[in-house]
Amino acid sequence: MTPVDAGGLQELATRALMGDQGAVADLLEAVRRRVHRYCRARLGRLPGADQAAEDAAQEVCIAVLTALPRYKDTGRPFEAFVYRIAANKVADAQRAAYRTPVPTDEVPDTVSDEPGPEQLALDAFDAETVGRLLDHLPAKLREIITLRVGAGLSAEETGKSLDMTAGAVRVAQHRAMQRLRKIAMDDASLRVSS
Repeated sequence: MTPVDAGGLQELATRALMGDQGAVADLLEAVRRRVHRYCRARLGRLPGADQAAEDAAQEVCIAVLTALPRYKDTGRPFEAFVYRIAANKVADAQRAAYRTPVPTDEVPDTVSDEPGPEQLALDAFDAETVGRLLDHLPAKLREIITLRVGAGLSAEETGKSLDMTAGAVRVAQHRAMQRLRKIAMDDASLRVSS
């Protein structure tokens, strides 16, 4: 079967509504091909994404077939009708994936000291804020702060990496930190509201 464009999809839907069984089969094949690509794109990050996309595309086809007798041509493309159904089925698949328990090999006997969801969210916020702050610095100062604070290198090690003296690294780091402090105080979006 050759690929069907949006106008062809509308024509197939009209013929299917009139009872043409061949048009129903062609319509479902065209819908399946389109929504499968859509579902794969939307569900690609989930575990088992290929199977989830296949299942969602099948659910869309069933829903389109079920809703077809009630479909009214209101001047909007049939494709919009299909993608509205597909968006709902993808959302259902995403919700189901998030609710699926994650199996573990063993249940721990002690409380985990790993950061919980709240701490991970705070860490992500802090990292994003630091990234926005560092964007205000020239490349050389940003590199010094990254090596000294982020990587934990000494002033001597940073100086060797950047072909500077350890003293020059310390002075540049101090100036960069002063500039970052001033930017953070002046920019309300970089402060955490209490």
